[in-house]
Amino acid sequence: MKKEKALPTEEIIGGQAVMEGVMMLNGNKQAIAVRNPKGKIVVKKGTIRSPKSVIFKTPLIRGFFKLMYMMIIGIRAMTYSTSIAIEEEEEKIEGWGMVGFMFLSVAFALLLFKFLPLLITKFFVSKIDFLSNSNIWPNVVDGVIKILIMILYIYLISLAKDTKRVFEYHGAEHKVVRCNEAKEKLTVKNARKFSRYHPRCGTAFIFGALMISILIYTVIPFNSTTFWQNLGLRILLLPLVMGVSYEVLRLSGKNENNIFFKAITAPGMWMQRLTTKEPDSKQLEVAIRSLKATL
Repeated sequence: MKKEKALPTEEIIGGQAVMEGVMMLNGNKQAIAVRNPKGKIVVKKGTIRSPKSVIFKTPLIRGFFKLMYMMIIGIRAMTYSTSIAIEEEEEKIEGWGMVGFMFLSVAFALLLFKFLPLLITKFFVSKIDFLSNSNIWPNVVDGVIKILIMILYIYLISLAKDTKRVFEYHGAEHKVVRCNEAKEKLTVKNARKFSRYHPRCGTAFIFGALMISILIYTVIPFNSTTFWQNLGLRILLLPLVMGVSYEVLRLSGKNENNIFFKAITAPGMWMQRLTTKEPDSKQLEVAIRSLKATL
């Protein structure tokens, strides 16, 4: 019997777990598959506008702007999936509402992963002599604190039932994408045997950004700047951190079997043990429907 090949893809496929479903992106094709309370899979197909600006194509610069763009797409997908999952009218976030939502999200992230770690690091530096004599060790301490905060944050949100379900769909998304990348027929049985971890995952991107920030922030004179000066410089350098992290993530996804890139992505892959869970057959079915709708 002739083996059925996977459907051809136009570009690198990306995705995101949403409420009781999965969003998939293939080039400018988008599909959101959600299982409603009656057990039916609702699929919404469409296209997204591919930004033509040079800033979305220039290496090191594109990472920051693509992440912001993907945040908007992700927020819209999540609000749509929630409306299907609970069978209520969709509350669209557009215009200034989207700007306000993104501002609050970014402000919360800066508070949790910039302000708080730097404040704790400054405290340790003031108490431990050898830290005050180096520009590298304070950044290492800052990076470790960020990682610990992220692990604690993920653990706390995972205690919620709805979040656990999203993490299971996250695992389903990865398994189905891997199945297609292996050029196997998209079936629940085939997808189940693949890993729920993927090097291009957003978790790997965040963890990679934390590691890369340790290196980039060494250019900031830690001990000769005030707390607010140091915080301001870190925020200004954030687009560069995100840009470098994006390029590393992109290369890692294309060179997954390379020893060098394996070493780089290993911590991010490990972190996916927290942000992904093993999906059931119904969740894999939803992810498959979403991916097939973009092919």
